[in-house]
Amino acid sequence: MKAGSQRLRVTISDVSEALGLTKSTVSRALNGYADISESTRLRVRRAADKMGYRPLSHAQAIRTGRTKSLGLVIQMADHDAQRPFLAEFLSGLSQGASEEGWTLTIAASDSPETTFETFRTMIADRKADGFILPRTMSDDPRVKLLRASGIPFVLFGRCEDPAGCAWYDVLGEDAMQDAVRHLVALGHRRIGFINGGMQYTYGHLRREGFLTAMAEAGLKIEPEHMRENAVTIQDGEVSAHEILDSSPTPTAIVCAVDMAALGVYRAAATRGLQIGHDLSVIAYDGIQDGAHVTPQLTTYSVDYTHSGRRLSALLIRRVMGEPVETLRETAQARFLNRGSTGPPA
Repeated sequence: MKAGSQRLRVTISDVSEALGLTKSTVSRALNGYADISESTRLRVRRAADKMGYRPLSHAQAIRTGRTKSLGLVIQMADHDAQRPFLAEFLSGLSQGASEEGWTLTIAASDSPETTFETFRTMIADRKADGFILPRTMSDDPRVKLLRASGIPFVLFGRCEDPAGCAWYDVLGEDAMQDAVRHLVALGHRRIGFINGGMQYTYGHLRREGFLTAMAEAGLKIEPEHMRENAVTIQDGEVSAHEILDSSPTPTAIVCAVDMAALGVYRAAATRGLQIGHDLSVIAYDGIQDGAHVTPQLTTYSVDYTHSGRRLSALLIRRVMGEPVETLRETAQARFLNRGSTGPPA
């Protein structure tokens, strides 16, 4: 700020003068325009932060037509609305938004009907410039709504029709293939599979991953050893009992989600089976509950904080006009080799 100035608020003019850049360059750098190089953008951002520059949000919204806010609607009616990793996911989203000078606006709905009403209200009131859509469905009405509204969005997952869709996803199908290979290497030949919700894209992808690996290993797929739509501990327990009632009984079970695997633990306990010895179990998600059972659950862990950060970054780029084809990222889950798998008894 100029010496002797009585202004208490640092302006773009102050930042541009300090850096020897034009006001237009500073403004475009702070707003993330693609024609400004990454080095210049970072230089301007650091100088602005050091000088204490803060834009007037209402003036910026009028000038750019953007609120610099990312939207998330949490569907409380979902079976896992209070899922253990929600705090990590929200933390990642907030961190990613904050790093770019954006905010995160969160709303909640308690039914499918109110979900769409919530989206429409947020769009009409310009509460957010774009939305993060977690837990993508195979036929996702949220995607249809936002496509029709022309509102940018990014998926935490993938969808069958990629038109207009940016996404970040962890390759659960690769984890399922690796899980089968892990069990085969231990000597298992009869392997069951308990899948998650088939209304979600991940259910179909993880099923294909399991089937592909079984075929590669030359193993017979027994229909009585497969169950689906198990997304809670209770679901997993019921599915496990049904599978273990079959003959011949599988020596290992792969679960698409950790919660179902914890249900397998319950079923095994009632039958006097020792997990990791009489029955091997391997799952996916990496929730903390899996580290607090005996033996600890072998699983594929997802970094939900990192996922949230990437989703925020991708959505901001989408809002700024980058084409969706350049905004599709995938990552691998991390294998946590614990005590719930071993050679068949």
